[in-house]
Amino acid sequence: MGESRRYAIIGCGMMGREHMANLALVPGADLVAIADPDEGSRNAALSHAKTLGQDVSLFSDTATMLAEARPDAVIIASPNFTHFDVVRPVMDAGLAVLMEKPMCTAIDEALVLFEKARDYPNLFWVGLEYRYMPPVTDFIRRVHEGQAGDIKMLAIREHRFPFLVKVGDWNRFNRNTGGTLVEKCCHFFDLMRHILRDEPVRIYASGAQDVNHLDERYDGEVPDIIDNAFVLVDFAGGARAVLDLCMFAEGSEEQEQISAVGPTGKLEVKLPGGFVTWSPRDKSGPFSQHIATPPDALAAGDHHGATYYQQRDFHEALVSGSAPLVSARDGYRSVVMGAAAQQSIATGLPVEIHFEDES
Repeated sequence: MGESRRYAIIGCGMMGREHMANLALVPGADLVAIADPDEGSRNAALSHAKTLGQDVSLFSDTATMLAEARPDAVIIASPNFTHFDVVRPVMDAGLAVLMEKPMCTAIDEALVLFEKARDYPNLFWVGLEYRYMPPVTDFIRRVHEGQAGDIKMLAIREHRFPFLVKVGDWNRFNRNTGGTLVEKCCHFFDLMRHILRDEPVRIYASGAQDVNHLDERYDGEVPDIIDNAFVLVDFAGGARAVLDLCMFAEGSEEQEQISAVGPTGKLEVKLPGGFVTWSPRDKSGPFSQHIATPPDALAAGDHHGATYYQQRDFHEALVSGSAPLVSARDGYRSVVMGAAAQQSIATGLPVEIHFEDES
């Protein structure tokens, strides 16, 4: 990984600035440019770059940035509803892409990008970084090594704070996000597929907007994003998974909890505590181990070090010419699952899952 590569970021809001901090930790990952149409975001990014010792050029539009900065790789961290249009000139230029989740907010657009990425001559990686939180990575390793046997039940709970304020308040409306279960929860649907190494066949969801943002108005409109849901997912191999989401539970000690139960016992991981617990059925446990995340990686963002580890692997793949570890197929399928869950809430009916990327 001693070889250097030139990076640019499109979109320098909160997530873009998190990528800035994590690029600063990866040897050979040289951030040279940032593009964002919002002057306030550019100014915040410039200030952040100075604290990180990064010498970056700022641009108000992508085309000029691509032409003048000539990066090797581009990180797409613009608002979700812009991803489809923003990434196209980057791919037309043949540059490596790290696209933040969700890949797109609509299934048809996500499918178009998947099909384009399938034959793309450069690296195309989707930022579903929850796989990369060190305690979660350790938990997944144990599941895949068979510690609990063939997993029958998988449960993911996120009890957290409400959606943060974004430039232009775009994340308050389904039309910009695809809905909460696409915008936020594509991470968790990706984790379900990755942990179980299987594909979903049916989704049933119940959810609502009960607490958050009801007193807010944007050009006279009330936000319509849901703030809580239960989502049940049936998988082809017979396992079942459930997501328990609450976005008005910021007082929770543990924000995320994941458990996997098989015939020999139960594995569980909790964040931010960082403990992985094995509870065998013979009652000889439980056995807990704390999985530490290096302080620099923790301090570089709000995702328990995951952004750093993903950025490190992306850079290694970029230098070596290897395939992405989180692909456009993963990105597309996580969007389909989120959209199906949103549809189930809207109709009150289960939704059968059919992917159009089978070939």
